[in-house]
Amino acid sequence: MITISLCMIVKDEEDVLARCLESAADAADEIIIVDTGSADATKEIARRYTDKVYDFAWTDDFSAARNFSFSKAEMEYCMWLDADDVLADADRAALLDLKRTLDSAADVVMLRYHAAFDADGKPTLSYYRERIVRNSPEFRWAGAVHEAITPSGVVVYGDAAVSHRKLRPSDPARNLRIYEKQLAEQGELAPRDQFYYARELYYHERYADAVRVFEAFLDGGRGWIENNIEACRHLSWCRYAMKEPREALSALLRTLEYDTPRAEVCCDVGKHFLDRARYREAIFWYELALSRERDDRSGAFVSPDCYGYLPCIQLCVCHDRLGERARAAEYNDRAGKYKPDDPSYLRNKLYFAAQGS
Repeated sequence: MITISLCMIVKDEEDVLARCLESAADAADEIIIVDTGSADATKEIARRYTDKVYDFAWTDDFSAARNFSFSKAEMEYCMWLDADDVLADADRAALLDLKRTLDSAADVVMLRYHAAFDADGKPTLSYYRERIVRNSPEFRWAGAVHEAITPSGVVVYGDAAVSHRKLRPSDPARNLRIYEKQLAEQGELAPRDQFYYARELYYHERYADAVRVFEAFLDGGRGWIENNIEACRHLSWCRYAMKEPREALSALLRTLEYDTPRAEVCCDVGKHFLDRARYREAIFWYELALSRERDDRSGAFVSPDCYGYLPCIQLCVCHDRLGERARAAEYNDRAGKYKPDDPSYLRNKLYFAAQGS
């Protein structure tokens, strides 16, 4: 059985830290908590679970703090969590099983990260992250924001997942502030940082600035394929916000330069036509979405609903508006198989019953 150091960086997390540690402590052979300046009871809570609590002066660099936490680890592998992450019971069991059975030749273990959820608690956004890595200088963090470890060596995929369950928003300006500080000091950003900087601009509704940075990122030709596709999607959302729908559609179609269309892109294009009452075109794209295979291991941000429920419910709408009630009802039934308690499906079901469909 492998041994694991759980390594965390925290600041003012008294409302969530115990929840996180309760869910994960059984899987850890030691717990490393690095505090970057808490003014609440975070460190006192941490000491209930470990005596390895360290202070680290915050330098606007997440990688520096995470690498410091890794430097304190003494076990064979390092695992990271954020304080507002949690392991559900089934995922904790899966992690314990992985710990018992993992081949010691593994260098990196990729686990799903559930980042958003529907009203029933089912993930609506999920992607794989490098969650457990061999305790070696080879595996260290890079990037001041949206930091990452580049997977290399023997990479395996586990069945456990980590759920990101925020109770409150973090500092909304922090990431943007760090990126703009880097720009002021360095004059430019690496491609991956450029991508995430553009996303921060989008989140702050600085759409024209975001368009400029996204286009520079794409035109630079040095981005990773999944980031390129996601950049096109964000670029389209900026264009819609700027009341430029033709440019928005062009941005979505630009994804085809990088690979065959993801279901997420197909649903975006379908919505473009649905919003404009061009139902036949919308049907084409939603049907195409249903034909796409979901590949969680691609590293993309995966929206599970786009591979089943969403295209079906939207195809129901399109066919109904074309007066094709029987076909619409069929797609609503298919949507219900994915989400039997979904309010839209249930409302449609009553609607079709009243129509005699």
